[in-house]
Amino acid sequence: MKRITWLLIPSLSLGLAAQTAPSKHRIGADQQSSAAVTASDIQALRDALAEQQRQIQELREELRRRDQTLQKTQEQSTEAQSVATETTQKVVNAQSAANALKADLSDVRANALALQEEQKRVSEMVESPLAIHYKGVTITPGGFVASETVWRSHALTADVNTPFNTLPFAGSGQQHLSEFFGTGRPSRITLLIEGKISKAKFTAYYEMDWMSAGVTSNNNQSNSYTNRQRQLWAQAALSSGWTFTGGQMWSLVTETKNGLDNRSEATPLLIDHAYHVGFSWARQYGFRVTKNFGNKFWLGASIENAQTLLTAHGNLNNFLFGTPGTLGGLYNSLANYSLNVSPDYVVKAAFQPKFGHYEIFGVASPFRVRVYPNAAATPASSAGAFNDTRIGGGLGANARWLFLNKHVEFGLHGMGGDGVGRYGTTTLPDATIRQDGTLALLHSYHGLGTLEFHYPKFDVYFNGGTEHISRYYQLRAPGVAVGYGSPLFDNSGCESEAVPAGGNGFSPGSPSRCNGDTRNLIQYTSGFFYKFYNGPKGRVQWGPQFSHIVRNTWAGLGGAPQARENMVLTSFRYYLP
Repeated sequence: MKRITWLLIPSLSLGLAAQTAPSKHRIGADQQSSAAVTASDIQALRDALAEQQRQIQELREELRRRDQTLQKTQEQSTEAQSVATETTQKVVNAQSAANALKADLSDVRANALALQEEQKRVSEMVESPLAIHYKGVTITPGGFVASETVWRSHALTADVNTPFNTLPFAGSGQQHLSEFFGTGRPSRITLLIEGKISKAKFTAYYEMDWMSAGVTSNNNQSNSYTNRQRQLWAQAALSSGWTFTGGQMWSLVTETKNGLDNRSEATPLLIDHAYHVGFSWARQYGFRVTKNFGNKFWLGASIENAQTLLTAHGNLNNFLFGTPGTLGGLYNSLANYSLNVSPDYVVKAAFQPKFGHYEIFGVASPFRVRVYPNAAATPASSAGAFNDTRIGGGLGANARWLFLNKHVEFGLHGMGGDGVGRYGTTTLPDATIRQDGTLALLHSYHGLGTLEFHYPKFDVYFNGGTEHISRYYQLRAPGVAVGYGSPLFDNSGCESEAVPAGGNGFSPGSPSRCNGDTRNLIQYTSGFFYKFYNGPKGRVQWGPQFSHIVRNTWAGLGGAPQARENMVLTSFRYYLP
């Protein structure tokens, strides 16, 4: 306001000066009448000054009012800004509260869904429990119901359990006939019982199927007596890493997928219940002790049921190896049992680093025969009889890898040694007889490769395996050999078809002059399983399998006959949840 006042005063002074300033040409006249004009001019000046003062006053008042309005406006603006700031904070607080409420609602919704799932699970368990809790233990039933078929290009008169080492030569009538069988006998029942205390877990496991007949029961490989006892064992697993297992179980020779754990056996993926050429295994009595070192390394040892598969040609009756089973002793009187000096012994180590599963193992097998050196004398005598004992055994290794998020699984297996033929799928012989009646152990090896693809709806597999057995022979007399696989053995009749042996149509003829000692077997297999359903109600799947098998023999008189077999199997199964 002071600035405006100072601007007006100079302007007013200049105006007054302009009104009072005389022009040059009137100076003289004005001077003559100066007395008369001065009074009126003074009055006019006074009036002008008064008007100017009034205007200045009004202007001051206007400026004061404007200053007041401006101040009020500034105060209102400050107040409005404060209100706006407070409102913004309230909006931010409200947004935070809304977000928190949204999170709370999300948690509530998730908890509600979880509660619904839990209620559903509890309801399903009440309706059909996954396990039965009885006196502090958990009982879990399992297994599957199977409908399976097999077609073979050359008849073996066998269920979906292929006797690989009996593939017929062309001299057999059944080699010229194919066969088809369907069965539900592979259906399986399992029962798992588990109990826990503070420092140990106790387990009992039972597994059975119907893949046996009374006259086929023996101790050779699966030790599976009717009603077929596949597995029946008890186990104590201590928190210190020690595990003790006893009963009928898979041999420690069998590959496992997790450490040395029972029930994690890496059996080839297929339908044939005799498994695959090249796969080393047994299911028999065993007592096993294992130690887990930090889930990276396992060490185990077992004693297992012993049995010897003996074969010989051209031998004398100068030895005793075993006897048929005694009915009163509950063994099969139509099967032969070796009289074993001791159990078999197996040791095994498993390694499980970040990638892959690896195993190495060894087997020690004692063999014994009673020899009668004077059995061929005249007259025959048991004088000088003695026991001949041999120690056989072998070494093996397994490796398995998973690729592409476990969608691809690749495995390799190998085993070799003396007297370990029965640990191979084809049950090649363990030993033969020398001319003096003592034992000669046969060298054999098994090899298997597996490739599997696993997807939610499909499992696809390819397997390739072989088993080889050496030959051993001696000359008992000029031109007469004893043992296994001798080039002097007669194979000349293996390719000539024999007429039936009986008139009832169920007695195929056996070719004469056909020793046909197996040298090796080779098998290739492919197949898949399609899973129609795989969920909380169990699994329903169907799949086919194709196999090609070749049986080669040791060459003898008349050559080395060969047998081939093509098989197509199918399987439809419902696995219990």
